[in-house]
Amino acid sequence: MTMTKDDAFNAMLAHHQQLREQVAHRVILLENVVVAGAAYDIVRAELVTYLVDEVLPHALAEENTIYQEAALRSEMATTVEAMVAEHRELAIGIERLASAANGPDAVQRALFVGALFAEHVSRENEVLLPALVADDAVDLAQLLAQMHQLTRTGHDEPTSIHNGSPTDHEAVVLSRLLEAATELARAGQGDRACSLVASVWATLREPRPDLASRVNLALHGLVRLVTQEPVAVRSKTTVNDPASDSVLDVRSLAPAQRHETIFDTYQALEAGSAFLLVNDHDPKPLRYQFEAEHAGEFTWDYVQSGPKVWRVRIGRALAGARSALPRAQRS
Repeated sequence: MTMTKDDAFNAMLAHHQQLREQVAHRVILLENVVVAGAAYDIVRAELVTYLVDEVLPHALAEENTIYQEAALRSEMATTVEAMVAEHRELAIGIERLASAANGPDAVQRALFVGALFAEHVSRENEVLLPALVADDAVDLAQLLAQMHQLTRTGHDEPTSIHNGSPTDHEAVVLSRLLEAATELARAGQGDRACSLVASVWATLREPRPDLASRVNLALHGLVRLVTQEPVAVRSKTTVNDPASDSVLDVRSLAPAQRHETIFDTYQALEAGSAFLLVNDHDPKPLRYQFEAEHAGEFTWDYVQSGPKVWRVRIGRALAGARSALPRAQRS
């Protein structure tokens, strides 16, 4: 049975309610344990784990689906910016909760995170989602399907340790690697961290597409931590006249379809030719993925850099040409 827009809207509301109730329940448990003077580390860890494994991936998936769709409407742009900022504030609050020095401090930070998330969800339910429902051009069911795909992680797999099956060791190792990459980015090595994660994505893309999807999500999050300007990747030999470029506008595609469409278009290029990519956000995560799979074989030139439209000329370098990007930045 085909899901209608109302079905998708109700499913999103139900999921938001579930997330809000689960967070509130864990916050209350932590508060009760601390008030009772009992050991609180395990309860705090369970709250942080739920926030990291469920809430943050959901938030990032929203940014890459319903937020992108809403931001295309000028009257919603300010609302979307504010809600993205709340996601960042939520992530910082979770980090501070995880590092709280004592019980009362942990409770204070947990209450802040819980209240912020509850207010944020209410704003989504009452402002952002109704605006998308009212727009006949929006396929809310498709956006919901893309959100599910983006948030599908190792705990959904039948190999989860919670159901008695063997642990998915690749997923466990990946989690540790992504944690290390995040710390590397926070230590000022954002470009190196993004390059590392992109290389992992390239390795997993075919044998473990489920994990590759998770890595792609993490890469977008890492890029947001990196404040440096995009690196222009160019070959030593220029490609043909830009006037002959074909145009690939992916703004109407679901986010999960965009990267594959772009890679397919690149694969069809002849040496020395290029296409013009048109996107609604900086495709920097894509650049790292190109560098992981096609280092030295492609050109990348920003033609327009926002604030609402990005245009990048992506070309296949002539034989023997190498990328001018310093090797240290490709590692």
